[in-house]
Amino acid sequence: MRLPFFASFLLTAACLAGPILPKPFRVAQIMDAPATNIRGAKVEADPAFAATAERLRAQLGTGGTTTVQLVKATGPVRGFEVGDEGYVIEAHPGQPVRIHARTEAGAFYGIITLQQHAYAGNDGGLYVPPGDVMDKPRFAWRGLMIDDGRHIMGKAQILRMLDLMALHKLNTLHWHLTEDQGWRVEIKKYPKLTEVGSKRDASPTMGNRNKPDGKPYAGFYTQDDLKEVVAYATKLHINVIPEIEMPGHAAAAIAAYPNLGNTDIPGYSPKVASSWGVKYYTFAPKEETFAFIDDVFAELCPIFPNAFFHIGGDESPKDQWNKSPFAKEVMAKEKLKDAHELQSYFISRVEKLLNKRGKRLIGWDEIQEGGLSKTATMMVWRDWKWAQLAADRGNNIVMAPTSHTYFDYGQGKHPENPAFDNIGGNLSVEKVYSFEPIPPKFTEAQRKLVLGCQAQLWGEYIYNPAKQEYMAFPRACALAEVAWSENTGRSWAEFQPRLDAHLKRLDALKVNYRRPDGTPAVTEKVGRGE
Repeated sequence: MRLPFFASFLLTAACLAGPILPKPFRVAQIMDAPATNIRGAKVEADPAFAATAERLRAQLGTGGTTTVQLVKATGPVRGFEVGDEGYVIEAHPGQPVRIHARTEAGAFYGIITLQQHAYAGNDGGLYVPPGDVMDKPRFAWRGLMIDDGRHIMGKAQILRMLDLMALHKLNTLHWHLTEDQGWRVEIKKYPKLTEVGSKRDASPTMGNRNKPDGKPYAGFYTQDDLKEVVAYATKLHINVIPEIEMPGHAAAAIAAYPNLGNTDIPGYSPKVASSWGVKYYTFAPKEETFAFIDDVFAELCPIFPNAFFHIGGDESPKDQWNKSPFAKEVMAKEKLKDAHELQSYFISRVEKLLNKRGKRLIGWDEIQEGGLSKTATMMVWRDWKWAQLAADRGNNIVMAPTSHTYFDYGQGKHPENPAFDNIGGNLSVEKVYSFEPIPPKFTEAQRKLVLGCQAQLWGEYIYNPAKQEYMAFPRACALAEVAWSENTGRSWAEFQPRLDAHLKRLDALKVNYRRPDGTPAVTEKVGRGE
């Protein structure tokens, strides 16, 4: 079930008021004072907040006697500096309820908090408790990565996940669109990418990952789909960052256009992968490959207006380059001592292509092996030493370590059903909540290089939307608070009861989250084809 986010406002607020999640910076109550009924309230707004105000009017209805004001802050509010995404809610007896914010994003987040803070009265009113809420995010990058390369979730589910991200004040969707097992995005100049690259002849059998199921699998997003997703995300103040994998994880693209691979190696016969794991095929470091990549960027960069473009860069086997006479010629010509430096050369060429289109390159932490420009941003997923190396060079960092953010890992007990299989490991909600994104040895200057953090929903064992929600929630609730709220005094004992109350909101939205006993909240139909 998908409820557009703003349409769900009254459902969650009127029925399920409770603790605010993520936890605000400060909540100051006015004791022994009446709450303000905002049902049917008149909404007044600074012109900069016109879109948010219009949505709020639709939510609250008409006919009330109170006023809600969206006020553009030009400085501190009650001594609190709201920043670019922060807000202050004032609910004082006899006065309008005011949401102060510097930007429309801040006003939007203020409304999300109002949604959780307001409660339904027995008289049908919608009441805001008296007092002030002062809030702003700790990190600018609060993300969720969705892998559509292994299993495609479909546009409706991506839109639903954006709704759920907005509810938790997550503001970055990292959209993993290509893999060895499938190319999932239309490129008009290269139709074979979807005619061939989006299709595989089988997938690993659920419950037996070493046995192919013999069932063809296919799917991709049109550019119109991408535009619709980006437009909807923009309304929710969420950046959508595409990922096109290179130079590795490229088997599907090379199967579609074999000339892009290392054609001069023995036994060259690329195909779309039908099993999981790191595959052998990598892009060749030749001019026609870079021309192809530039063409892909030419079609995709205008669709995604944010500053970043993710190029993957992880788990790129060097076997083919080490066997390729042409790759060896490139290494000799460019005075590169090994294939790791050849990867650095490849990434540097790609970064220049992105920069000329006004984009900043971001990639997984392998992009620094062999060297890395200071303008690239590194997403750290392996050992934290890679974060330290990047910080020592002055690179921006997004923290995404396996230890705390890989939501394809198991969560403990789950139903005895092969479809509930996972990649392995164990990552509990409590461990996610213990995550501190800033490495302990960072200097004060290096701490500022950390843009934020994100969770990863790698898709090998996420077969359908129901399984995606089961793996994402409630761990994403914990990650959202890690990314938004200050870490001072953070306590699992304090968070757990707030999370328990918050799960009732997810129940109202029919989210198929994992219950504490391991069962799914809505359905056990989490398998491929269900």
